Amino acid sequence: MTAPDARILALLVCPVTKAPLTWKPDVSELWCRASRLAYPVREGVPMMLEEAARPLSDAELEQLR
Repeated sequence: MTAPDARILALLVCPVTKAPLTWKPDVSELWCRASRLAYPVREGVPMMLEEAARPLSDAELEQLR
């Protein structure tokens, strides 16, 4: 999977909470602890719509601690 440009990642925040995001390259997603949402990244393009996100499980949230 193609990773987003590092300069873009530094600027992105969660559209729901405006909290910082964590890049998870193993699943090609941007994770937000505050909103408990994972935003997919497709061909290097973050899908930053709440409708495109999926909820993070408790186990996934633990990985962010």
